[in-house]
Amino acid sequence: MSDQRGRLLVAALGFAGLPRPSYDRALWALRFWLDSWRGIGDVERGMARQGFDLQLTRYDEKGGRATFYTTGMEHPITSAKASAWEGTPWHAVQGAARDALRQASPDG
Repeated sequence: MSDQRGRLLVAALGFAGLPRPSYDRALWALRFWLDSWRGIGDVERGMARQGFDLQLTRYDEKGGRATFYTTGMEHPITSAKASAWEGTPWHAVQGAARDALRQASPDG
């Protein structure tokens, strides 16, 4: 991934996946930002710059699924690049974005 914003997105999502030690204020701030609707919007825009579309589906109070597709007009389920089911929409978006970017990376 040669795009600087893409590399920053990969780094932010990677750090967001770490456990939050009580003494690490930087990780707390990162999670506070990403674990919000604003964070979902920022990840969605960052992924759009990398060529992905987001579909976010809520299932009552059980959680939700985030699915990233290659940008285009139609998104059949077989064209999904990454998908994640989590208890919160922001964790689903973060997990699916991490997987999509990992698959898109030349390192795999």
